[in-house]
Amino acid sequence: MSSGNSIADNIKRVREAIAEAAVKAERSPDEITLVAASKTKPADMIQQAIAAGVDAVGENRVQEMLEKNAQGAYTGAPLHFIGQLQSNKVNKIVGLCDLIESVGSASLLAQIGRRAVSLGINQGILIEVNIGREPQKSGILPEHLTSLMETASQTAGVNVQGLMTIPPVIPENERNCNFFDTMFKLFIDIMGKKYDNVSMRFLSMGMSDSYPEAIRCGANMVRIGSAIFGSR
Repeated sequence: MSSGNSIADNIKRVREAIAEAAVKAERSPDEITLVAASKTKPADMIQQAIAAGVDAVGENRVQEMLEKNAQGAYTGAPLHFIGQLQSNKVNKIVGLCDLIESVGSASLLAQIGRRAVSLGINQGILIEVNIGREPQKSGILPEHLTSLMETASQTAGVNVQGLMTIPPVIPENERNCNFFDTMFKLFIDIMGKKYDNVSMRFLSMGMSDSYPEAIRCGANMVRIGSAIFGSR
């Protein structure tokens, strides 16, 4: 089997699992945005995934994104940045990405806004929540989310389109649903408030090892790497 067929087959299996999870949650599979997490994967594999029907492509590293973008890797699909974003890399990706999923501080928000204004655009972003309160991870703590949303609503150049999280790694016999449920409640709470520059379209949570559970708990965007491309 060629790598192209393998990627297409993998995406078909992922779509089937998405549909099964959505139906169990009494939702439509069409609600779920499938982001192919393409860290370390070459341009030709990314193009195969786009041809097989992923909804978007997500990259973790700015330099890798720039190199693969120059190779035409993302042609045909929206591009998301899903990794930890360093402030000195902001100017390189604002305007290049359709969505920056990992904005977890007021300083990063302000810097993105300034760059977007200078380019005459509105940059789509998601606010990243550190739902597991892990000190090594980026993201806003849940109790500070409302304050950051209020700041975002007053920040020119950005459009907040939802929330994102990466829950803690947990033992196989445990489940992420507590974290996912908490995120969904935060999402619904923010959705019920009226902010400028905010349209709560996406709740991005769930990866290759947890996306069916995330969908059952309310996710409508999942970031899938190894289940599409194979192990890194």
